[in-house]
Amino acid sequence: GPCAFMDRFDARKVFSSIDRMGRYAYNRQPDIAVWNLAQFATCLLPQISANRDEAIDLATQAVHRFPERFADAWLAVFRAKLGLRADPDDEDLAEADSHLINDFLQALQTGQGDFTNSFAALPWDQAALALTDPAPLVPWRQAYDRRIADQGGPDLEAMHRANPRVIPRNHRIEDMIAAAVAGDFAPFRRLLETVTRPFDRAPEHLTRPPNPDEEVLQTFCGT
Repeated sequence: GPCAFMDRFDARKVFSSIDRMGRYAYNRQPDIAVWNLAQFATCLLPQISANRDEAIDLATQAVHRFPERFADAWLAVFRAKLGLRADPDDEDLAEADSHLINDFLQALQTGQGDFTNSFAALPWDQAALALTDPAPLVPWRQAYDRRIADQGGPDLEAMHRANPRVIPRNHRIEDMIAAAVAGDFAPFRRLLETVTRPFDRAPEHLTRPPNPDEEVLQTFCGT
């Protein structure tokens, strides 16, 4: 289906040309995953048990476990992106970290920050440079610094593993396609070579977010 990489962070971001109600928006992905799993489970009912009621009960239990597992995975991913070390026995810390992560995402949204570049800049305390309006990041940074100090410094190794320097940005893919249609495959080869090493330094023009006139707003099933 339609897909794209998000440049400027927007929790309500939608790319599909037919998704006018935001069903598949970024912040709806966990809910849609549950719906998809439920449909998949329906197809598997005959394989789960010959007793339909028992099959439905078992499938329902399995699907209902997904939100908690997703929340755990989400927390682990974003902890790594922020360099936060985890204590699996500290539920209060998990809740506090969830708030810290969501506050950062809200600051990105308010400040129109680039999702990839903002996270990649954190180890060098330059995330504010990726925001159009860095003001929302100031109070968050104070809370983040306290959290990092409590653990003796950021987990830089985790941050470097979790935060790519470069992604196949939509406007660069558009440029690549246009060049290829015209018979020039050099941009394709350069982009492919770069994005296969996403954690290495990359040419500036491939890491730069799109200008307003370059932004890809919609994608299609044939994209």
